[in-house]
Amino acid sequence: MSNVSSGARAWADEAIRKINAENNRSADTHLYSVPLPEHWGVQLYLKDESTHRSGSLKHRLARSLFLFGLVNGWIAEGTTIVEASSGSTAVSEAYFAQLLGLPFIAVMTRTTSPEKIALIEQFGGACLLVDHASEVYAAAAEVAATSNGHYMDQFTYAERATDWRGNNNIAESIFGQLALEEHPVPRWIVVGAGTGGTSATIGRYLRYHRHDTGLTVVDPENSAFYPGWRSGAADFSTGRPSRIEGIGRPRMEPSFVPTVIDRMIQVPDAASVAAMRHLRALAGLHAGPSTGTNLWGVWQLVAEMIAEGQRGSIVSLMCDGGDRYAGNYYSPAWLAAQGLDPEPHEKTLREFFDSGIWNP
Repeated sequence: MSNVSSGARAWADEAIRKINAENNRSADTHLYSVPLPEHWGVQLYLKDESTHRSGSLKHRLARSLFLFGLVNGWIAEGTTIVEASSGSTAVSEAYFAQLLGLPFIAVMTRTTSPEKIALIEQFGGACLLVDHASEVYAAAAEVAATSNGHYMDQFTYAERATDWRGNNNIAESIFGQLALEEHPVPRWIVVGAGTGGTSATIGRYLRYHRHDTGLTVVDPENSAFYPGWRSGAADFSTGRPSRIEGIGRPRMEPSFVPTVIDRMIQVPDAASVAAMRHLRALAGLHAGPSTGTNLWGVWQLVAEMIAEGQRGSIVSLMCDGGDRYAGNYYSPAWLAAQGLDPEPHEKTLREFFDSGIWNP
């Protein structure tokens, strides 16, 4: 009988131990209560995923993808890790690759924020920039094939790498942190979709545990997820990249599971920026644009609950911090160059908080 603990297996065992030890050292992320007018009867909670060591919600995904690759035998000592990413997943994967002593290459579009590129390089990774979002898949596969590499392919494996039944996934964490709140089972959970992995995990968890909670997925302009969900087309494509980093895709990704989603809301890009900026004034939380997309959907759901006299809670995610976007979404010059004017949407938010009525 061969010694299965020797050689490659021993390295993989140690790699899994390191990842689990890193997780064991890490505290859970905060679930903030965001102040809303008491007479509305609605509580809003934001789970702050920016406090992970690699700075975003994608820390959870990267950990799961590395463990998935290790237990499947796809990642071994010396394997070059390759990913197609708009930034945050690459930052998190670069962190875990450095933890295991593996080289890392991120394939991303040239429009990715310089702050994210700097973070990838800070964790020892390298960046390969392409012109269009549709090019990242083939380029990443080619880099992996020519570099003794493994293409992580978050867009295919995100939904299957995370245990949706529990095992400390984000949904289980949310419900554990809500246990002592006035409304421990929220009326809605609101998330965006980049790979679709987070919405798939939460949607499956809600059904498995029979929670009376709806899952709303928000989607930016140009993304294929919303029109694909509405039409029921599994292969819908817009061919256009999202302007909101981290969410929205030009095609329906394999990890996107539309059947676990109760509702989708399409969000104008300028509205995402407006809601991102409004959050800082409202709650002192400095977030990125995908958090703004979440909140634009949240406020519509809050308004509906007010109008219908419903009392309850809503949970959403603060996906990453605003520091990563100082040079673009927080830059007036960059916004103007992109044709994004958040002011009309900020007016909508001011009027909503004055009246409790949603009138975009």
